[in-house]
Amino acid sequence: MEQNFEQYLQPGKYIDSDHPEVRAFAFKHKGDSADLLRQAVSLYYAVRDGFIYDPFHVDLSEEHLKASALLARGRGFCVEKAALLAACARVIGIPSRIGLADVRNHLGAERLQKILQSDVFACHGFTELFLEGRWVKATPAFNKSLCEKLGVNPLEFDGKKDSIFQEYDGHNGNERKFMEYLTDHGSFSDVPRAFIIQTLHTHYPHLFEHPDSEAIKSTLHLRL
Repeated sequence: MEQNFEQYLQPGKYIDSDHPEVRAFAFKHKGDSADLLRQAVSLYYAVRDGFIYDPFHVDLSEEHLKASALLARGRGFCVEKAALLAACARVIGIPSRIGLADVRNHLGAERLQKILQSDVFACHGFTELFLEGRWVKATPAFNKSLCEKLGVNPLEFDGKKDSIFQEYDGHNGNERKFMEYLTDHGSFSDVPRAFIIQTLHTHYPHLFEHPDSEAIKSTLHLRL
């Protein structure tokens, strides 16, 4: 069945690939190769290591969630970094989309788990790129310096195989569990802001319904 790639190539509200700064970033970091796969790999590393992963500032407001907004901040959580990679891919003509999944992070920050009251991280975001005739997953969330601090191997990406978080972290013979994928929410042509907010309501009702929810949200810098 022939796929319609137009929606995965056009600018979106959040995957704003028509923004001049996004275009400039993409052309600067795509590398010198004329091969799109090599360009995609180059962009992956530029986003993975050029922006600090920060799960303690989750601003889901419309302006803040745009890929272009991440360029100005230099740090963001997984969905924001995935959106920037997707936007850069569209700039150079690679179809892209956002994938979402609920995951259990066995090595997650204790502080974050206390705030969420759970070790399940809802709506973890990654990018899907259409390369050499197939969709390939790319996860630019954890920058290399963070992985070194956590003692886990940073995710590599070759444009041919899915790059998703490993089940074990490679520490001392692979005995430590790292990431467990629980629920696949599917793929989206743009960041599904309303769906993400609804999912957060479902998984973390205390962030919205608790008498102290505003104080709790402030520790996460959660803004809708």
